[in-house]
Amino acid sequence: MNFSKAHFIGIAGKGMSATALLLRQMGVRITGSDEGFYPPVSDYLKNEKIAFAEGYRKENIPEDADVIVIGKNAKLQPDSNEEVRAAMASGKLVRSFADLLHDLTANSETIVAAGSYGKSTCTALLAWCLRLANKDPSYFIGEITNGFETHSHRGRGSTFVLEGDEYPASNWDNRSKFLRYNARNVLLTSATHDHINVFPTHADYLAPFRTLLGSLPSDGLLVASSGEAHARALAAGLSCAIAFYGLEDKAHWHAENIERGVETSFDLMRGSEKIIRLSTKMLGDHNIENIVGVSAMLLEKKLLSPTELNAGMRTFQGVKRRMELLSPSSRVPVYEGFGSSYEKARSAIIATKQLFPDRRLIIVIEPHTITWRHRAAIAAYDDVFAGASKIFIFEPASQGAGSHAQLTQDEIVARTRAANYDAEAINEPDEALQRLSDGLRADDVVLLLTSGELGGLIRKIPQLVETKYPC
Repeated sequence: MNFSKAHFIGIAGKGMSATALLLRQMGVRITGSDEGFYPPVSDYLKNEKIAFAEGYRKENIPEDADVIVIGKNAKLQPDSNEEVRAAMASGKLVRSFADLLHDLTANSETIVAAGSYGKSTCTALLAWCLRLANKDPSYFIGEITNGFETHSHRGRGSTFVLEGDEYPASNWDNRSKFLRYNARNVLLTSATHDHINVFPTHADYLAPFRTLLGSLPSDGLLVASSGEAHARALAAGLSCAIAFYGLEDKAHWHAENIERGVETSFDLMRGSEKIIRLSTKMLGDHNIENIVGVSAMLLEKKLLSPTELNAGMRTFQGVKRRMELLSPSSRVPVYEGFGSSYEKARSAIIATKQLFPDRRLIIVIEPHTITWRHRAAIAAYDDVFAGASKIFIFEPASQGAGSHAQLTQDEIVARTRAANYDAEAINEPDEALQRLSDGLRADDVVLLLTSGELGGLIRKIPQLVETKYPC
């Protein structure tokens, strides 16, 4: 890869920004552009002193750029975006970030964390544990992670850890991104149906996973969840080594003697053999399962000792937006649970109720991903909020609304109420904040579910509770 300057169109995307950082660490000069961006990625780029233009214009493209990298976004189509159109007509090399990662991983011992959920946390855990043990891995994480200077790194070690996304690589390449990453080892957390706008049926969704696992070399390793039926089924008939894990899978890697709390500890087991007792500050049984899967990968591959593993798990500070406490100075905990899919939302709700069983749970949700906005998924609102006392439903995101049968906010609220939940619509952020404040009690717990920014409420709600109910 002999680039001296790369221009990223859509640079504030998580994968795009991570790839830009990898190239810059290799000495490549970086420029870019984006619009409608928001923290934490936009702040991260600024902190890393990567300047980029706000808005898309053909003039943004430097004449001396060797390569132009274009993100996978509905706004980045040549018929509607003059900068993309200019890039395609420029005669310069045009690539997706998945293409660049294909080149970067060609000679590495790759570990790809894939699945419908849990892959960001598992990728970050793998990278953190290896880094703490001075293995200096390369890594590419699709989310900002507490404790990391950057969410990507080009290391000197032989291991390259990547978050493997099943979404198409670009607007001109329908192959799943993870098929470009030269996978030699895969940690598969799940394969429940997601991204129904791209994969209309579950069979469509499973197809790239089958291709990914079928490409693993005979000396590679698949670590697969045995508790998620589709992930387990995908493990059949492969030529590589396979290790299963689950929360309570007594025959394989699992957890025993769990003590849950603000800090959770448990015995890591391989069948009937106790390997080591681990502790974590991450909340929820889903994160215990993530830790078991990551542990299985690192120990089966003999990349770490159990003692090194324990040091990593004990000090891991969590992925931003994944059960992250946003109100440390308030008696009312406000957590962000991300919740970009049904399974992610349920995991966050269950984890919150486990820690605060006697508090009222107030949920503020923004149907931001197409998974939540697609009419075919409306049945998810029938039971996703089980355990909540009150639900505020923000207006659905409009980006890409023309690509599918979009639900209206009124339809979502009506369906949720029909399932006997106390739900109401919120729109204008200041009014929404006042309505939340009027009903908020000192013994509540608040959970924010969005992959967007809730019109700024993602910052304003924690400020509200810290002002109204300080510690």
